[in-house]
Amino acid sequence: MRLEDFIREEDSIRLIERTREFAKGFFEREGTHGFSHTERVFNLCLHIGREEGADLEVLALASLLHDIARPLESAGKVEDHAVEGAKIARRFLTSLGYPEEKVEAVAHAIEAHRFSRGPEPKTLEAKILSDADKLDAIGAIGIARVFMYSGEHGRDIEASLRHFEEKILKLKDLMYTETARRIAEERHVFTLEFIERIRREIEGEI
Repeated sequence: MRLEDFIREEDSIRLIERTREFAKGFFEREGTHGFSHTERVFNLCLHIGREEGADLEVLALASLLHDIARPLESAGKVEDHAVEGAKIARRFLTSLGYPEEKVEAVAHAIEAHRFSRGPEPKTLEAKILSDADKLDAIGAIGIARVFMYSGEHGRDIEASLRHFEEKILKLKDLMYTETARRIAEERHVFTLEFIERIRREIEGEI
């Protein structure tokens, strides 16, 4: 995906690329929430944001920075990576002279991106980031991530399938934007087909 297909202003592109390099520095290893997850959320945000008429610069920055404190949370150093990530984003963007109003728009989107806890996203950009983060847990990518997580934590196939039922299959009904709902519906169908197939294989039917 070419950033230039979504954002034309050179200053904006430079800011986004600088932010990408800054964000990469927080991730020492890959995994279910590694930087590749950030890149996919970034791509989804730009596609959804263009359809929904969002501020693509704010959305790009928020998506690149939304999980920068996730490694700190995983290490037990902070309680909530969304809250801590917003603080880091504020300091970073303010140091670059980014307008205060836009800094706060980015920070709010980061703070509100987790569907499992508040605050509720109030802006279009925050809603899109939340949607994109959830979309990355559905469909082919979502399936891959579930089993990647299971491998990391010694969880068996049956436990993984329960996770689909308890969480993943509920995500399509939690989307805020029409564009995300459309994408979620297709990914949801694919996920259901996979679960049906793997259960039949477990039972020895096929």
